[in-house]
Amino acid sequence: MKTSDFDYRLPPEMIAQHPVEPRDHSRLLVLERAGGAIAHRRFFEIEEYLREGDVLVYNDSRVIPARLRGKRAGSGGRVEILLLRRLEPGLWEAIVKPGKRLRTGAGVVLMKDDGGADGEDTLLAEIVTQGEHGRRTIRFSDESRLGEFGCLALPPYIHVPLASPERYQTVYARVAGSVAAPTAGLHFTRELISRLEKRGVGFMPVTLHVGLDTFLPVREEDPREHQIHQEYAVLAPEVAAELSRAKREGRRVIGVGTTTVRVLEQAAVAGNSPEVPPFQGWADLFILPGYRFRVVDAMVTNFHLPRSTLMMLVSAFAGRENIERAYREAIAEQYRFFSFGDAMLVL
Repeated sequence: MKTSDFDYRLPPEMIAQHPVEPRDHSRLLVLERAGGAIAHRRFFEIEEYLREGDVLVYNDSRVIPARLRGKRAGSGGRVEILLLRRLEPGLWEAIVKPGKRLRTGAGVVLMKDDGGADGEDTLLAEIVTQGEHGRRTIRFSDESRLGEFGCLALPPYIHVPLASPERYQTVYARVAGSVAAPTAGLHFTRELISRLEKRGVGFMPVTLHVGLDTFLPVREEDPREHQIHQEYAVLAPEVAAELSRAKREGRRVIGVGTTTVRVLEQAAVAGNSPEVPPFQGWADLFILPGYRFRVVDAMVTNFHLPRSTLMMLVSAFAGRENIERAYREAIAEQYRFFSFGDAMLVL
């Protein structure tokens, strides 16, 4: 197995720069793992593939305004901070620019705008530790006010400003903590969820706070040498109990997005149980082809970046040959790719 096995060439114009309106009118490629059959639909037609008793598990994490700007205390030099993940209350891992000048002990005065003044328009940050490639551990004087100073950090391949920040949130986003959206959920509308619930389809939440590392390509030629990024996840006891009951009764558990799949499979591996155990902690499960899925029976997902851990996960679930063929067909059919792109249902 090589990282190059999960590579493909995508015309740049197929990278979606804005979301489809309404949300559930994006395209949907339906891939059947057994036999490899492919169908082309619209996302709102997903209800034709779901049945009474299915449980859709979604990630209720909400995207935070993770890009912060300010000035270095003392010198007044401009500083940009990109939050990566929350380590503990008030303490975050982040990327800072310029990295070389912001060493341990340095202070940063965050501002709501370039002309910020003292008092309510500023927030203090201190560099606690420093790592490679501009990474720092930062402590904020008042974490509760971060939302006042930041803006959304869209993925680097999106170059068009977003008309409304809420369009980068799922309709069920609730628990603040992600720096990137769990994008498979962006296709759901409240009306579609209501219709599915009336058909007897269940919806259950988990939480996984998505980090920007999820967009990074795997650089090692052998993917097994890659160190997977950690993301904080919660699978509540009452949700775990309902999923265990669904599995016992032979009902399908369908993960909405790779983030949800990681939570469910992380819990199963950590618990080492035929049931679905609750989980709370850092998710670091790296799913590669050959992995035996314990919980997830079907998956809703977007089209992922080449050489990414997400591409490897969906290949593990659907089979690498099936995914290669599905992506070739999606490109030939002019699907839209990545965060604001179209969706795939893998059955």
